[in-house]
Amino acid sequence: MNREAANNKVPDGARLPSLRPEVRQRLEDAVLEIFSESDFHQANIRDVAKKAAISFSTIYNHYGSKERLLFSVVDVWLGRLTDRISDHLHGIEDLKEKVRKVFWLQLDYYERHPRLGRILFMTVPMKTWMADETFQQRKMINLFLEALKDGQRRGILNPHVRAGILLDFILGIVQRSFFMWISRGQQESLAGQSNMLFEMVWRAITLTDSPLNHSG
Repeated sequence: MNREAANNKVPDGARLPSLRPEVRQRLEDAVLEIFSESDFHQANIRDVAKKAAISFSTIYNHYGSKERLLFSVVDVWLGRLTDRISDHLHGIEDLKEKVRKVFWLQLDYYERHPRLGRILFMTVPMKTWMADETFQQRKMINLFLEALKDGQRRGILNPHVRAGILLDFILGIVQRSFFMWISRGQQESLAGQSNMLFEMVWRAITLTDSPLNHSG
């Protein structure tokens, strides 16, 4: 291991922040470009190293595999989304508006950063993505689950299924919406469709006799 790699050897979750800012930025950009545009099985560290103008040995000594490299970058970007969600939810008490805001934030984030969306939803095999601990995104998921569980306790959301199933349904809409947005050539704003899509989602997850099911 070279001296640079030895000095920067830190746990997986902190690897990107351990690099110098300009190196980290080049590496992030290269990873997002290559893994969003290439088949996962064809993309490799040498391609990233060439694109980022960083030596292959430096990248390999830090990450050890293309999977760890990719998911370390993904973890950083999803961490930024989590922080954005936390900031936007501050001060919002109404459950429907909380869920609406999280739904919009996700669509808006992937519209702003389509390469990340392509990696999460299109180019990386789901089996590979799910096998990495990055997939769990506990902080982000818990923010969403707590809001959904609260809605179930208050008799607003469907209590007959686990909150996790409600979350799967919502995130499935986000994933499908992004996929079709890409497929249709990104002709309309993805976030611009958020309210229309959310109202359909809201009606699906609330109790049919809840007055909030029919609120605007």
